[in-house]
Amino acid sequence: MSHPVSPDAADAAGARGERVFVKSFGCQMNVYDSQRMTDLALTQGYSETADIAEADLVVFNTCHIRERAAEKLYSELGKAREVKQARAAEGKATKLVVAGCVAQAEGREILRRQSAVDIVVGPQNYHRLPALLRARGAVVDTDFAVEDKFEQLPPPTEAATRGRGVSAFVTVQEGCDKFCAFCVVPYTRGAEVSRPADKILAEIARLAEAGACEFTLIGQNVNAYRDEDGIGLAALLSRAADLPGVARLRYSTSHPNDMDEALIAAHAENPKLAPCLHLPVQSGSNRILRAMNRRHDVAAYLDIIARVRRARPDIAFSSDFIVGFPGETEADFEATLALVEAVGFAFAYAFKYSSRPGTPAADAPDQVAAAVIEARHARLFALLESQRQAFNRATVGRRFGVIFDKPGRHPGQLIGRSPYMQAVHAEAAAERIGLMSQVEIVDIRPNSLRGRLVEAS
Repeated sequence: MSHPVSPDAADAAGARGERVFVKSFGCQMNVYDSQRMTDLALTQGYSETADIAEADLVVFNTCHIRERAAEKLYSELGKAREVKQARAAEGKATKLVVAGCVAQAEGREILRRQSAVDIVVGPQNYHRLPALLRARGAVVDTDFAVEDKFEQLPPPTEAATRGRGVSAFVTVQEGCDKFCAFCVVPYTRGAEVSRPADKILAEIARLAEAGACEFTLIGQNVNAYRDEDGIGLAALLSRAADLPGVARLRYSTSHPNDMDEALIAAHAENPKLAPCLHLPVQSGSNRILRAMNRRHDVAAYLDIIARVRRARPDIAFSSDFIVGFPGETEADFEATLALVEAVGFAFAYAFKYSSRPGTPAADAPDQVAAAVIEARHARLFALLESQRQAFNRATVGRRFGVIFDKPGRHPGQLIGRSPYMQAVHAEAAAERIGLMSQVEIVDIRPNSLRGRLVEAS
């Protein structure tokens, strides 16, 4: 069922000067969803605020991937309840909304534990927010929607998109069919669904017109993208590269099993595709990969790495690792260290395993002791950090395109991102913000690079 935007509601909220505060937790997908929920609120007459105490509408967009996600939410809700009570004492009403994956997983439990919440809405249903705001009493909307939420969302206005920066996330695919044993995504986001290519390209074009020039195409399993006309991710990236104003493209997050030949070739053939690939492997042990239901092994992963490197020799890789998955032995962990040594990552994320209720791994035997997980995590983190610093050192003397996105801490300084996602500081005029500039790297710092502008393009 469609819930169109109500002009009367927008006029009323605008006349009252109502404001919306949206806080996003977790993944890039949530950043995108939070922006779209903000866009929805703006169509209802709200204006944005960064101060929760000023907000008539408060939205927490939650993520269930990180450890203790639900507990963090309830802590935030406790603070929001105090704000809501303080505003009520001044005669001001506040609507409190919990959206996202924790909302999907917890449902009515959120209302039971925190009575200040007015609306609980899942990640597939937030397009219904205007109608939910008009409902009486507390409501929960977590049934997977029959309609396509993207078809129900109004296009963001130029006013909404302008000023959000030169880099933009665009959701192209949602959900996952892989059912990894540790992951809640198939249960909170549903099955894999790809948006039509023409809708995605139209969204990128609108964002480019509003000032964005670097685009990251995102999905829970983005390289599984294939729309109803058979257009895959490589073809979508090619079409996006042809749009006016598009300077650089990225995509995230990928599954090794969906790195097809066309996508590998795109890294050689698409000059606007950044030479940086995030390809989670999770473990270097085939035994643990089978227990995780990852459906690939170490040899297959290393073969993909080698094939992508042949296509794009200057490419850099990042990845995700889970330390202490149930049943992981010291030999399994040593195999992970060996894989890290074999690949050489520009950067990577190492997570301590934590149980997610409802996933197969939550009830698995042989849970690894917390102290063992902590020690292994420290060892893996140290190795990954040494590789990150080595990669950064190797950039000294290199020249590549940097897209500056904001002023630095010092007068005359700008900050941007390299093709490899590193923060780069350089002296440059403010007019360079939003443009691709050629920069030579002259020095490294713990978490950034220092560059010299050599040519503006």
